Amino acid sequence: DKALDILQARKASYKANAINYYRPWIFMITDGSPSDNEVVNRAAQRIRDEEARKKVAFFAVGVEGVNMTRLSQIVVRPPMKLTGLNFQEMFQWLSASMSGVSHSQLDEQVPLQKPGWGSV
Repeated sequence: DKALDILQARKASYKANAINYYRPWIFMITDGSPSDNEVVNRAAQRIRDEEARKKVAFFAVGVEGVNMTRLSQIVVRPPMKLTGLNFQEMFQWLSASMSGVSHSQLDEQVPLQKPGWGSV
């Protein structure tokens, strides 16, 4: 919920200053089940709404011990499970993906490389 609030404020600032921007990504990394289901359910609904309106691309990555079933209820895209401690590979993939997006045209579909750092 907090990340979506921060993102909304940033986008409002860009709009107020006539700055174009790409569809933002939120990349959530989690190590377990949520502790407050009410907050998480509210955030999950916002994520689905924002994704449906093409306002954000939300990615979820679970580390060892994550409840993948619960995580898949929160996000639209299938969540990824990090293989071991492949954080370096994950962030390299994320950097390469962002580079591809930043060199594209606004609203252009950019194919992403298959992530070798995790599994669905």
